[in-house]
Amino acid sequence: MSAESNIILASKELPDRIYLMAAGAKPVFPGLMFPVLLSPGPEADLLRRVMKDVPERTIGFVLPLDEAPTREGDKITRQYYSMGTVARIIRFEEGPDGTVQALCQGMKRFEIIKASERDGFPLAQVIYVEDIHDDSEDLKAICLAIMGSMRDLIQHNPLFSEEIKMFLARADWGDPGRLADFSVTMTSSTREELQDILECLDVRTRLEKALFLLRKELDLNELKEKITHQIEERISKQQREFFLREQLKAIKEELGLEKDEKTEQVEAYRARLEELSDALPEEARNRIAEEIDKLNVLSPQSPEFAVSRTYLDWLTGLPWNDFSEDRLDVARARRVLNRDHYGLDDVKKRILEFVGVAKLKGSVDGSILCLVGPPGVGKTSLGKAVAEALGRKFFRFSLGGMRDEAEIKGHRRTYIGALPGKVMQAIKTCGTGNPVIMLDEIDKLGASYQGDPSSALLEVLDPEQNNSFRDHYLDVPFDLSKVLFIATANVPDTIPAPLFDRMEVINLSGYIIQEKLAIGRRHLVPKLLPRHGLTKEDVTFKEAALRTLIIGYAREAGVRAFEKAIGGCMRKIAADRAEGVLTEPVVIDADDVEKYLGKPRFTDDPLMRRGKAGVVMGLAWTSLGGATLYIEAISTPGKGLPKLTGQLGDVMKESVQIAYSLVTSHCREFGIAKDYFDERQIHVHVPAGATPKDGPSAGITMATALISLARNKRPPAHWAMTGELTLTGRVLPIGGVKEKLIAAKRSQVKNVILPKDNEKDFLEIPDKVKAGLTAHFVEEYAEVFQLMFGEQ
Repeated sequence: MSAESNIILASKELPDRIYLMAAGAKPVFPGLMFPVLLSPGPEADLLRRVMKDVPERTIGFVLPLDEAPTREGDKITRQYYSMGTVARIIRFEEGPDGTVQALCQGMKRFEIIKASERDGFPLAQVIYVEDIHDDSEDLKAICLAIMGSMRDLIQHNPLFSEEIKMFLARADWGDPGRLADFSVTMTSSTREELQDILECLDVRTRLEKALFLLRKELDLNELKEKITHQIEERISKQQREFFLREQLKAIKEELGLEKDEKTEQVEAYRARLEELSDALPEEARNRIAEEIDKLNVLSPQSPEFAVSRTYLDWLTGLPWNDFSEDRLDVARARRVLNRDHYGLDDVKKRILEFVGVAKLKGSVDGSILCLVGPPGVGKTSLGKAVAEALGRKFFRFSLGGMRDEAEIKGHRRTYIGALPGKVMQAIKTCGTGNPVIMLDEIDKLGASYQGDPSSALLEVLDPEQNNSFRDHYLDVPFDLSKVLFIATANVPDTIPAPLFDRMEVINLSGYIIQEKLAIGRRHLVPKLLPRHGLTKEDVTFKEAALRTLIIGYAREAGVRAFEKAIGGCMRKIAADRAEGVLTEPVVIDADDVEKYLGKPRFTDDPLMRRGKAGVVMGLAWTSLGGATLYIEAISTPGKGLPKLTGQLGDVMKESVQIAYSLVTSHCREFGIAKDYFDERQIHVHVPAGATPKDGPSAGITMATALISLARNKRPPAHWAMTGELTLTGRVLPIGGVKEKLIAAKRSQVKNVILPKDNEKDFLEIPDKVKAGLTAHFVEEYAEVFQLMFGEQ
């Protein structure tokens, strides 16, 4: 815009009907000259119409209410503010491509009275408004403040310097309204703020508003310069530091002084490569040399420098040729196992056999063990004991819930923050190439869209492949064949078959009461005393108390609940001693346990002491070890197939159907009334109802419950049974014999019925587990019937 104004017309010389044109992004002010450039279109045609038909060559510029026009069908309409500025076209030119250029002079404010159209062009009847002047003394002060702000604005925005200087040199104190109009055009105020200035007829108020917008613009410019200065300062500082470092580097090289940090790092990597040269595979040696050369040409400020250095730290930090010396001493291994674990004789025997074979071979290469057993039986601590017995470093990490294959094989270096997988991290942490690595909870591996970790473990746990294991991050082969992997699992069923096939399985069963008593005396009580701030003089557990804890509060395969129960007693004693209530040593007997732990969680089952018709005890295997369960059967009036409840699986439902078919087809042989099942509907339930159950091993128990119900005769007390039943009455073998017998002993069972084919499994069970149990082996259900009901 220009402040040049040499054409001013009186209101009576201006037409009262004028064409209207959108003012663009901001309103037009009187007294200012401004260019107009239009492409071919309706607005260009409007200017041509004004030049042709309007003698005064005047046109009204009005700010639209909306920045973009609205379309109603094929017609484009716009809404305008009611006040605008009439301008005269001083110069008009048309280009060969239809464009129109014009130079216009703002003349006077007007207010639209009535809007209409002529030949499709907007036309309005207007009145011209005058400024309302104020002759107060402080008006000049406001004008001076505005001019001062305009001078300050020149310093921040030189673009307007010439125009502002020219305007200030020609300032006319008789027209302060024009000063306000001109000053606001130099700001970046919004279209609404500028329109407010245009519509303000009171000169004093207009000046005050203009001064506010100028001050706001100055603050904005100062903030912009501050931000720009901060950025320039930061860049200048980085450049200055870079040049100084380069100069310092050059000076040190000239004087032969100490090397810079990067050179020292590169030389350290080269020295490490020289040390490892004989142990490294050729591919790894070449890769390290290439990465060192790459690091040498990178700037220390480059992000790639840190990535390359981390990669070299991993490659040169791995124990390529560092191995622990194996202590293949069977007697020492036996001492270590017996020191930390009581019982588990068959497991210890298997581990000692493993150590003995390794001694004859001279190494334990290519060995992958899998300890399978219920929680709390000592699988993890056995792994630590094996590592100690062999004199190797031990590293454990859990696979439970792991869903990303990169956790095993690492992330590729293209990702930010990439790292090797857990296996290589374990190798580096241990600092030897032959540690004992425990893969805990391998049966709880997950899978997701990020990959299947169990598939990644196939290479890790295969002795034929892991001698050249390639981690995604390191991308060079590393020999894992000397690593002893020990996996642990509660249930082997969820381990993928190809993975399970690669491991040597060692099964751990639960503990019997005598073993738990010994574990409590030898290990748990001495371990828990210092944890609770107590000594062996402060508290003593009698054997009867420990037995009460096991029977009433910790009926499980492992010893975790037993340990928690002992700890609960010690916490109460520690709290009383800390409060001063208790000062004398405490001896805990069987009668004292309830005082510390409350009522027992488990009580003797009255059905064990005296049976009930239709209720028979069976034996089951679960992921937590062996368990006892009752099969309950009742009859109701009606007809139909047996009703089944207790969350039974498909296989167990079929067992009920088989037992029902067998019993109903041999009613006479079993002493059952011929029409008993014809007039009654049988309901079979297996408590507890919230626990899912499945498997075929309750077949003979189901049949016995049905016969007991039909004959209305109680089965003998302290008896339990397990075995799969066929339609022809044969009894087939089952699994988990040892776990089931341990559960039977926990429940004070005296007699157990087992399939004849499981006799070999029974003979392998230690005598202390079988002590107090009488086993009866059967091949046909008729033998079960004779044992339970005393009849042929």
